[in-house]
Amino acid sequence: MDRLTTLLSHFSLHAGVFYTGNLCGIHDFAQDRLRGHIHLVRRGPVKILGADLAVFDIQEPTLLFMSRPDTHQLVADDRAGADVVCATVQFGGGGRNPMTDSLPSIVMVKLTELAAADALLGLMFDEAFSDHNGRQGVLDRLCEVLMIHLLRHCIERGLTQGGTLAGLADARLAKAMTAIHENPAQPLDLVSMALLAGMSRARFAVHFREVTGETPADYLAAWRVTTAQGLLKKGRQLKHVADDVGYGSASALTRAFVRKLGCSPTEWLNNQESQPSER
Repeated sequence: MDRLTTLLSHFSLHAGVFYTGNLCGIHDFAQDRLRGHIHLVRRGPVKILGADLAVFDIQEPTLLFMSRPDTHQLVADDRAGADVVCATVQFGGGGRNPMTDSLPSIVMVKLTELAAADALLGLMFDEAFSDHNGRQGVLDRLCEVLMIHLLRHCIERGLTQGGTLAGLADARLAKAMTAIHENPAQPLDLVSMALLAGMSRARFAVHFREVTGETPADYLAAWRVTTAQGLLKKGRQLKHVADDVGYGSASALTRAFVRKLGCSPTEWLNNQESQPSER
């Protein structure tokens, strides 16, 4: 069972590499509420200052992902410098999404722990520190693949803090959650979800909340609203979207929107359309 593909199909992944090379001295990075930041250190040492009011001293090749980056600095030696690749990562329209919301604000992984990505990292560094034609496009696409490797790593190693990825890391809960992701319109009650997970109704309800931080019903409702948001942005009519995500009428979907987001689908969509382009 592929736990990530359906999730990624709902939140298109875009990466943009904005710096490659030898970094010397102090470099400032502003807070970014719409995108995560990747700092890929090929050769250090590098210090990260300001993130979570902590200091991270990176001595060996490391991938640092900041899902909700606050103002921070990279500090390298003035003479030797450090070889780094920096990129932004955005899911869907940017901002909040179930994947990065499931991660700590800072994920730091030594490249030796990403053995499955050895060839990918080799390609990235070759592109980053050369002058090939089409270099930017290649780097952006490779960075997107690297992000998927990182999400896979976080699921497999349990580097989550509740939410969707924590649930997908649990073999039993993943069966029920993947069914929700693949077809949110299907009638799924607590009994049917527990059956998919191979658990009793009571144990499933308790375990689901312990792992994800939400009740199964709340998670299903949130996913239906999330799916509806994507369909509405594509121009699908509200009454058809309601059917697509398992609500019997436009008014029922509107009530779900108000409960989850504090506004109606029309109000939410109008607000999205008035926002400046994020990419």
